Amino acid sequence: MKDVQFGELPFLKYDHEVLSYVYSPDGTSFTVALSDGNISVYATSNWEKTWILSGHGFGVNSIAYSPNGAQIVSGSGDCSVRVWDVAAGHCLYIFIGHTSGIMSVAYSPQGNVVASRESGGTVRLWDLEAAGCPSVISGYGSVVDMAFSPNGDNIAFSSIDCWVRIWDVASGEYRSILTGHTHDISTIAYSAQGDVLISKDYDNVVRLWDIETGSRIHRLSGHKSGTNSLAYSPQGDQLVSGGVDMEVRLWDVETGECRQTMTGHTAEVAMVLYSPKGDYIASASYDKTVRLWNVGSGSSRKISKHHSGGIVHLKHSPKRNQVASCSWESTIQLWDALTGVHSHTLTGHGGSVNTISYSPQGDQLVSCSFDNTVRLWDVESGACLYTLTGHTGPVNDVTFSPRGDQIASASGDKTVRLWNVSTGECQHVLTGQNIYAFVVTYSPQGNQVASANSDGTVRLWSVETGDCQHSLTCHSERIHRIVYSPNGNQIASASDDKTVRLWDVKTGMCSHTFVGHQSGVTRVVYSPRGHQIASASRNDKTVRLWDTESGECLLTLAGH
Repeated sequence: MKDVQFGELPFLKYDHEVLSYVYSPDGTSFTVALSDGNISVYATSNWEKTWILSGHGFGVNSIAYSPNGAQIVSGSGDCSVRVWDVAAGHCLYIFIGHTSGIMSVAYSPQGNVVASRESGGTVRLWDLEAAGCPSVISGYGSVVDMAFSPNGDNIAFSSIDCWVRIWDVASGEYRSILTGHTHDISTIAYSAQGDVLISKDYDNVVRLWDIETGSRIHRLSGHKSGTNSLAYSPQGDQLVSGGVDMEVRLWDVETGECRQTMTGHTAEVAMVLYSPKGDYIASASYDKTVRLWNVGSGSSRKISKHHSGGIVHLKHSPKRNQVASCSWESTIQLWDALTGVHSHTLTGHGGSVNTISYSPQGDQLVSCSFDNTVRLWDVESGACLYTLTGHTGPVNDVTFSPRGDQIASASGDKTVRLWNVSTGECQHVLTGQNIYAFVVTYSPQGNQVASANSDGTVRLWSVETGDCQHSLTCHSERIHRIVYSPNGNQIASASDDKTVRLWDVKTGMCSHTFVGHQSGVTRVVYSPRGHQIASASRNDKTVRLWDTESGECLLTLAGH
């Protein structure tokens, strides 16, 4: 896109309302559907518009890419479904038959069938090979959501009569009905294996169903919203979570019981952490405040009044009673954790600060930003010691080595850089990644760095040589978090593919795949002894505890 500089996010402006938008499976294109009936396709490499797909007579309410990214399907208020060739930019098929506007469209996992849902309640299945409609599902009231099974054999849909129905895609025959909800069902989804279906109604009740028998496995109530952050207590007997529901919750790891629900924030809780002694918890929120909570009483003190934007990251100094917070408005604030007194405002970044990290000695702080830079700060004086330049894209993550003599940074320019703390010089540029580097972390011994990309790949690098030692490629979607076990023998990775994986650092082999979350896993942490892992999903609203030896799910914590 013209005039867009490195590190600047593109801004797409339209004269008509945006009704739907979606990335291609490989992330190389971005498509927007508009109320004027047009569809705009962009190349994400430069944000130039590659096609305007025209033909619909009314607004395009829903669009979806085929699994291989070669096609786009669109559903419109003109009652038609269109299939487009992405490479050529022309319409392959026009499917007519609906009698009211199309509200949603979806491809089967194999890409050979398209499902379309109209506002009147009818679902149609379109065979792309035969270019026809072999199945029409109607007569059950307004359909709210639909989902293909992972193998594409079945499709499930929910309706306002509080039932979930499952149909055979090939024959179009009714297979089973799942009953039990007492309110309209808003969302349904299959498990990764396809043997379990999850449904959520507007009363915030979640039910898990056995697909084979149609019986209910679990009824989960009390959910409000998802979980943004997790942290174990230093002793490992407690877990704290921060939620979209503005609450901080304290959990007993042994029993899974919620010991305390701490309220006071007025917006999502972005991050939570324990003090080094475990006697209090710090939480940061999009309400622009940091709160300190007494673990024993649950009472809190609001200490942050200096941020003008939502707080996105929070760190406690390992050696002193100090807390650092950063936010969208490009500043970093330092606080006395005991008194709540503000000590310094660190300014200099030209964009939102993404991550901050203390040195092991606690005397320095490192930060990274959308302005493509890394900054090193003296926490006693608040002075900027170095501005580390070299990245040509936003810097997404940054961390100190265990000895504090080196810094690692991960960037949207597809590189990881290792920096000398004493001189500010770049020692290694780690290349070979074909997409954004989102996360970076050191091994406990400091001899290895792990990085994770948006394509689901984890890479292990030698700190001494800068060589890639292993490329771990089992995840199918973006990785949000990677963390080494306390002894450094394992790495845990959390992904949008709904799984957590454990990797053997020496061999690069996957030792366990933890399956159970119903949506992308955004957080993962080891217990202090390394025998447990806690994982959290923002959208399925659960925290799960896993045994690292057996791979068994020990507890599912629900409440946020």
